Amino acid sequence: MGTGLAGYTDILRVPHAARLLAGTLVGRLPSAVAHIAIVLFARAEGGSYTLAGALAAVYGLTTAAGQPLLGRLVDLYGQPRVQLPAAVLSALGMAVLAVSGIGSLAVAYTAVAVAGFFTPPLEGGLRALWPDVLGRRDRVHRAYAMDAIAQEVMFTVGPLLVTLLVWLMSPAAALLAVNATGVLGALSVVVSEPSRRWRSAPREAHWLGALRSAGLLALLGCFFFVGLALGSITVAALSYAEGRGGDAVYGWFMAALGLGALVGGVAYGAREWAGAPERRLRVITGLLALGYLPLMLTPGVPAMTALGAVAGLFLAPAIACAFIVVDRHAPRGTVTEAFSWLVTTFGVGAAVGTAAAGPAVEFAGTAAGFAVAGCGGIAALLVLLATGRVLAAPGRGADFAPADENDRSGAAEPGFSSGHRA
Repeated sequence: MGTGLAGYTDILRVPHAARLLAGTLVGRLPSAVAHIAIVLFARAEGGSYTLAGALAAVYGLTTAAGQPLLGRLVDLYGQPRVQLPAAVLSALGMAVLAVSGIGSLAVAYTAVAVAGFFTPPLEGGLRALWPDVLGRRDRVHRAYAMDAIAQEVMFTVGPLLVTLLVWLMSPAAALLAVNATGVLGALSVVVSEPSRRWRSAPREAHWLGALRSAGLLALLGCFFFVGLALGSITVAALSYAEGRGGDAVYGWFMAALGLGALVGGVAYGAREWAGAPERRLRVITGLLALGYLPLMLTPGVPAMTALGAVAGLFLAPAIACAFIVVDRHAPRGTVTEAFSWLVTTFGVGAAVGTAAAGPAVEFAGTAAGFAVAGCGGIAALLVLLATGRVLAAPGRGADFAPADENDRSGAAEPGFSSGHRA
């Protein structure tokens, strides 16, 4: 079994793995930078902080509403029938916003809502594919860490890419270019053999779907507040940047946040971890919360950029560890839906954070916007502490049968599959 950085190379050598990871990453570009692109677009059109935050919040809320529904449809009907049409509809929504602007608020809000609701559940889809593609539990767990790292590459490069496109062209052109690229990424995934052949495991008919797992509900509560923290940082950082260099300072700060998460994710995934992931997640979330608090100091640009990197350091480890916890608690046959619920609660939290940070900045200043982030991190930790007993008992109906974290055998395990080949 590969360890350290060699373990990542081992995964990428598996047929289809590199393509699926890259395609998902490119396909997720619109959702990864939408909050930034929408805020920059609204401000460039003359909108207030409150309007910019509200549009970004609508995108986040409708994404949150669409992800579990689309995820359930993927579990029922397969990936190609859902992912690509959703990506096209989402891109069309953003195109309407780019062309019509904010002159008509009804049109702007509707366009953003369509773009958000039809955001394809590529994240959950990739995590559902990993067991069939990689076969071994140790490889899949490392792939989750690599997946989180790849996301942070996007969150590092994405803000710089958006600000570069805005500088070279315009905010409207940036929206169009980013969403067209996202459609191409989704296309690359759904025409691949693993995506075309994947089918979800049989599931018990239940209207709650994945939400009948108490452990999953506890995890979702935690990540709502993690999302709230990051959403508030998006708006607070823009307020910080204005008067200190504008878009360039904003882009570098957001990139530093992603770079910190990238470094943390590489370090986390480069080693094996013993013990229950639920306990480990509590420690990581506590460190994540501590990283948000110093942002309220709002020092000079170099120091603030460094604080941004520190604030992001434990984000990717928290996400990678959460993926494993989802595996252990999701009811059988609901894997894409369960991962989509994680995206949903994160998105709802981010939407609430952007909506709360806008008025906080306007009425109490930039530091108040970052205070929202600190409160979100602390609340995430409190949720995990309050639900420790629930999380300590993984469900037994999961597609990924719960296993002792100390089991390091590389053999494929019975029942270790989120789906099956058609």
